[in-house]
Amino acid sequence: MKKPATRARKHPTLSHVDRAGRIAMVDVGAKPDTDREAVARGSIAIAPAALALIRRGAVKKGDPLQAARLAGVMAAKRTADLIPLCHPLPLSGIDLTLEETATGYAIEARVRTRAQTGVEMEALTAVSVAALTIYDMVKAADPTMVISDIRLVEKRGGRSGEYRRK
Repeated sequence: MKKPATRARKHPTLSHVDRAGRIAMVDVGAKPDTDREAVARGSIAIAPAALALIRRGAVKKGDPLQAARLAGVMAAKRTADLIPLCHPLPLSGIDLTLEETATGYAIEARVRTRAQTGVEMEALTAVSVAALTIYDMVKAADPTMVISDIRLVEKRGGRSGEYRRK
């Protein structure tokens, strides 16, 4: 039986690996500066007793949500120091929000720049560090917290255009 014709798929090459298989930083020098934005999300699940402490403002170390917002912004600005092949970028905006859920918090980071490469890693880093900051501040009350579902949900700008997770 003959297989139906399928649309040819592009198999992307790994841009951070040279022909010899060695890691290499991508040269973006010839790319034009364009407006770019990325949104990442994640979540942290917290045991009910510890969640009640947060919501009552009774965490001994202070307000973990304010600390998480600040840590997420700071982390986005320092992503190139943490991820070896990321380019340092001039970030024009970082919005980090924490939304209450029944079991903890949903975390979202929206990062913007006008540059030669995108800000996906900065958004993902902001979400990750915000969640880790909550964990650090609340771990004495709940060492069972679970950080999960950290993912890119949308991006705009650059040659690859727009991406939106379905």
